[in-house]
Amino acid sequence: MNTQAYDLIVIGSGAAGIMAAIISAREGKKVVLLEKLSQISAKLKATGGGRCNLTNTLTNEEFMSRFGRDGRFMQDALMAFDNKALVAFMDEIGVETHAPDGFRIFPTSHSSSTIIEALKKEMQRVGITVITQQKVERLLVVGKHIEGVKTQDAFYYAPNVVVATGGLGYPVLGAEGDGYTLAEELGHKVTELSPAMMPLKTKETWVTECRADTIAKVELKVALKKHKKLRAKGDLIFTKSGIRGPVVLDFAREITPLLKKYGEVPLLLNLTKGMNEEQITQHLKTQAQKNPDASIVELTNTLLPLALSKELCKLAGVACDETLKKQSGKAKAKLISFLAWTPLTINGHDGFRLAMITRGGINLKEIDPKTMQSRIIDGLYFCGEIMNLDGPCGGYNLQWSFASGYLAGKLQ
Repeated sequence: MNTQAYDLIVIGSGAAGIMAAIISAREGKKVVLLEKLSQISAKLKATGGGRCNLTNTLTNEEFMSRFGRDGRFMQDALMAFDNKALVAFMDEIGVETHAPDGFRIFPTSHSSSTIIEALKKEMQRVGITVITQQKVERLLVVGKHIEGVKTQDAFYYAPNVVVATGGLGYPVLGAEGDGYTLAEELGHKVTELSPAMMPLKTKETWVTECRADTIAKVELKVALKKHKKLRAKGDLIFTKSGIRGPVVLDFAREITPLLKKYGEVPLLLNLTKGMNEEQITQHLKTQAQKNPDASIVELTNTLLPLALSKELCKLAGVACDETLKKQSGKAKAKLISFLAWTPLTINGHDGFRLAMITRGGINLKEIDPKTMQSRIIDGLYFCGEIMNLDGPCGGYNLQWSFASGYLAGKLQ
């Protein structure tokens, strides 16, 4: 077997791993980056549908709040490398960026390939050795100090190792959770892992008739007493078997653990841009006064797309072709109730196969937030998705990967 010595070994070639490698090499360290696939950055290439939403324009405080109660863990990493620093870094390596909607920041090319090529050139410039088709099988430790790694056909030695292997999402892009196993073998705890940022399936089949339209500004809330505080807002799309869209991708991180626990998760959806029952009642009356011959479906269509209007009218049991005046009081009340809060039951998903990120990971209490170094093994660092920290859509997770990689690469 070959044996080679370095100052730093980085395992994984995603955003976090590459950043750690570059920062360390810029400071004069001899760095090797090991990737088990034949090409680097497979998942980064697919990020944001290939458009690569790098980060966003929020302040650090706002940014951390979107990650929930564990968001404060990112404070040191963001102080060292926030959105402005990331944009400056990209500019430095030849990638122009912009925020076309004033919030999400993309490369102006809107192509992840632009980012990957620039990172490759920078790794070459600073002398990083990149070796593909090298799956790390074991971390080498003497006492409480890291000594290197063993792959399927070689030993690599270094006093510092960064594990940046990502989560379990998109296994076709190399996600196998091997980093979790490596960490656990050295005594680290891994929290429960759930797929996140993914479409969801529903028990109700009427959704299949409503696939043509995106519904804007939908509010979702969990209809379980113990979890009634769980809510989200954003655009929603009905699919052949359920729901997707930005709000669903974000909310999935809350739903998948509940599915594991309860089997089904009842939701309530406000599809009428926040209107309550009183406002909806008044709106329908006003529309009926303007057009007395309009059917109840036509009136509802002034609030929602036609296909969705028809399905909700059917669910409420109203006479779809009749006017508002001819509906029974009970049927009208039910329709208005459904328009204010449409019930929907989540009963499944496609698992990690379509999950963009993983919820859960290495316990944050076992990692020093000031350095990303393990509190158990000296010289062992973690960065990116492998840790128990995940955020919503909108550049959050990629910014966190770059920032944590930057801090890990400092080898403090």
